[in-house]
Amino acid sequence: MTSDIIRNFCIIAHIDHGKSTLADRLLEVTGTVEERRMREQYLDQMDLERERGITIKLQPVRMEYVFEGVQYVINLIDTPGHVDFTYEVSRSLAAVEGAILLVDATQGIQAQTLANLYLALDQDLTIIPVVNKIDLPNADAEGVRQEIVQVLGCDPEDVLFISAKTGQGVDAVLDAVIQRVPPPSAPSSEETLTALIFDSVYDEYMGVIAYVRLMTGSAERGDDLFCAATGARCEAEEVGFFRPQKQKGKKLRAGEIGYIATGLKDPSQCRVGDTILLASERKRARALALPGYREVKPMVFAGLYPSDGDEYERLRDAMEKMHLTDSALTFEPDASSVLGFGFRCGFLGLLHMEIVRERLEREYDAGVIVTSPSVEYRVSLASGEDTIVHSPQSFPDPSLIDSVQEPWVSVDIFTQQKYIGPVMDSVRAFRGEYDRTEYLDTDRLLVHVHMPLSSILVDFYDTLKRVTSGYASMSYQLAGYRPADVQRMDILIAEEPVPALAMIVYKDEAYRRARVVVKKLKEIIPRQQFVVKIQAAIGGKIIAAERLSALRKDVTAKLYGGDVTRKRKLLEKQKKGKKKMMRHGKVSIPHEAYLALLKK
Repeated sequence: MTSDIIRNFCIIAHIDHGKSTLADRLLEVTGTVEERRMREQYLDQMDLERERGITIKLQPVRMEYVFEGVQYVINLIDTPGHVDFTYEVSRSLAAVEGAILLVDATQGIQAQTLANLYLALDQDLTIIPVVNKIDLPNADAEGVRQEIVQVLGCDPEDVLFISAKTGQGVDAVLDAVIQRVPPPSAPSSEETLTALIFDSVYDEYMGVIAYVRLMTGSAERGDDLFCAATGARCEAEEVGFFRPQKQKGKKLRAGEIGYIATGLKDPSQCRVGDTILLASERKRARALALPGYREVKPMVFAGLYPSDGDEYERLRDAMEKMHLTDSALTFEPDASSVLGFGFRCGFLGLLHMEIVRERLEREYDAGVIVTSPSVEYRVSLASGEDTIVHSPQSFPDPSLIDSVQEPWVSVDIFTQQKYIGPVMDSVRAFRGEYDRTEYLDTDRLLVHVHMPLSSILVDFYDTLKRVTSGYASMSYQLAGYRPADVQRMDILIAEEPVPALAMIVYKDEAYRRARVVVKKLKEIIPRQQFVVKIQAAIGGKIIAAERLSALRKDVTAKLYGGDVTRKRKLLEKQKKGKKKMMRHGKVSIPHEAYLALLKK
């Protein structure tokens, strides 16, 4: 098979613009999946994806399609659309030559549409603009086409109209992929193997299975292989393609997308972005290694601890295996005096953190406690030293701090003209600064603002959706660091500090935030046999407090007459016992308390 009949492409779009539905129709048109086995969101393999209706993991598939009498091999990579999974999109783009830019005819270009488009243009990919959902009554296909023409600078005739739900126009999309997307470059067949790892999974029997795009050379079962970055040596136990389930093959050739079962049992030896070479080329590894992906930079940091202290080893194994399928997840060992051994983890956003927690519990049966999320702070100490702080627990005492800097982000907000007032009020409420406005047409505009990352992580997006009746969308990227007037707020339960509940707050918001937190905890923590004090403190000073009343046991129920002093004696004994419990009693904090504080 020559590379002339191979086409590699992916689908990029804003969330809920129809990527998975279009992928379903492509599978049907090409006959890749039998009609009796077909179901909605076929490429979304995880139950979590199907329940939430979103794509979390990229998924490759190999299709065959006849065009003008020639049978072509088409490799599709379906990508996520949410801003938290942009890293998944960037990995897909590195393995293909073209991208379908899918835009909803009822919503037009959205924030993540542009963000993904710029990623594709940076990779110098061929863009095929497609307007979806033209069958809906409120579709404005022509209006959306003009938006695309304005953004891309393409001819109006280049924009395709389809309905992925009904299948209208899907054949034209496949034709355009073959006609417009260039085939992989045709290297000499004598060139040595170089294969880019763009994803990986772990299998109990075959070890690490690397998802690869072969740039040059070929790979077949039994080849002695070598990972350029880690230095790990392995043998190709199996090679094959995705249809979309794994299908064993004889050989992978240059330009093809497939998988190689490496047999490696240590997930850290086969990293996403690494290059697989023949072991015989070990000495030339540095020269042959392909350019890797940009280093992923976590935005949100939180602690993950096993709900049962004896389950640390299980959680560690689960984290290592999940890192194979989610390279954006970073983690390092951590320890808490209350929660025991766990991990300090970096995530791309709150949705990413929530998905990781759910996957750990579902796929690996690892119960976890998630601490309050925070961002990365740069702290200059009075001693002249500089340090990076990822968690409230490691935030220095106020007396030792000279200055603190926090990350800021550039935020692009798509909205309608009539909502500009509420949007700007929300931006100011979350400490944002206005930059500029771009008008896409007379009604739709793009607002550029700058905001602290900590302000938008928790509930800015929810607020934005609420004030714009669900219309607005946003994307953001890191834009540097600025001075921040913040401090650590500790939470004490029964006069014992709970490190996992500590948080970093702005000084001018500390009192209000403290009142909200202690009131929330009072509602969640179950009542005990003694009065429980719930307090918020900054630098040893209590700034807010609540009391959780004790459960009262009727110790006099067993009495049946006699002198009243007998009753008083029992009540006094109970009173002394409760005072003693207040001094020495321990309170078990439920998992719900940690989750409740993830929202302001």
